[in-house]
Amino acid sequence: MSEEKLSGIIDAINEILEDRAVPKNIRRTAEEVLQILQDKNKDLDLRVNKSISMFDEISDDPNMPIHIRTLIWNIVSELEAL
Repeated sequence: MSEEKLSGIIDAINEILEDRAVPKNIRRTAEEVLQILQDKNKDLDLRVNKSISMFDEISDDPNMPIHIRTLIWNIVSELEAL
């Protein structure tokens, strides 16, 4: 079940990466989160908590498009449910 949810979260992060309206710093953070989530060598809880923390840091960026902010909030909600 967790792997299915994680797969959906990774798909949502890929949406952020593919959107050219997203500023580079936000795209860079999304890439880092993607790498963290895909690192099977670390415990899932650790990966999830680090990812949530990183998204929280950028969620108040004034340059972030509103639809991306909403998507990030949705991703964080899904991560918290894991």
